[in-house]
Amino acid sequence: MLTDDERLDYLLAENLRIIQSPSVFSFSLDAVLLARFAYVPKKRGRIVDLCTGNGAIPLFLSARTESSITGVELQPRLAGMARRSIEFNGLEEQIHIIEGDVKEIPAQLGFEKFDTVTCNPPYFPAHEMSDKNLSEHMAIARHELHLTLDEAVKSASQLLKQGGKAAFVHRAGRLIDIMAAMRNNRLEPKRIRLVYPKAGKEANTLLIEGIKDGKPDLKVLPPLIVYGEDGEYTEEVRGLLYGSEE
Repeated sequence: MLTDDERLDYLLAENLRIIQSPSVFSFSLDAVLLARFAYVPKKRGRIVDLCTGNGAIPLFLSARTESSITGVELQPRLAGMARRSIEFNGLEEQIHIIEGDVKEIPAQLGFEKFDTVTCNPPYFPAHEMSDKNLSEHMAIARHELHLTLDEAVKSASQLLKQGGKAAFVHRAGRLIDIMAAMRNNRLEPKRIRLVYPKAGKEANTLLIEGIKDGKPDLKVLPPLIVYGEDGEYTEEVRGLLYGSEE
C-alpha cells in the first residue's frame, strides 16, 4: 500500500490514518485549523475540498459530518495518496477524490450544487520561488504556479449554492487580497479568525468564511494562539490535534 518514502500517520482526534511523504506532501496545522473552522452540514449536504493534497481535510471533515465530500487535487501522485488513505479508513462511500484542475472543476461537478467549499490554496505568488530545493509536488502545492488566489475563490463561488459557505485558510498578509477576491465573486466575508504563533507575535495565518450572496456583517473571532510560553501547543490547539481529554 505504501510506496517510496511514504508513511502511515495517525489523525488522533479522528482515530483515522493518513498516507504522508516528506518528499511529496504532508499536511500542516493549517489543514487541521481549516477543517475545524469551516461550517459543515451534519447529515445531508454536499461538500467540496479544493486543493485537497493527500486528502487530510476530507478525512478531518468526515468525523464531523455524514455529508458526501469530494476532494479535488491537480497532482496525480497526491490524488493517489488521498484515495489510498480513504480506502484504508473504509470511507469510500463518503469521500471521493477527483484528479483535476480547480479552475475547471465547476463545469465538471456542476454549478451551484454544493453547500460547503473548503480550500487551502497555494499561499505564495509564483515569483516568490525562493526555495529552489522544493520538490515539484511541494512547489505546486505552495506556490501559485497553476492556481491563483482569485481563481480558487472564483471556483469556490461557482460551486456553491446561493447561501452556501466557503472557508479558506491563507497567509495573514493576504487578508485584503482574499477579502477582495471573495466580494468580487459574490462571497460575503462573515467570519474571520487570525492565528498567532505565540502571544505578542504578529498573526501569520488567517481563517475566513463567506456566504454566497450574503449580507455584509463580519464577525471577528477571538485570536487563536498556537504555542504557549513553554513552546508547547496551547490547550486549544492540543484539543484540535489530539481530541478532548475528557
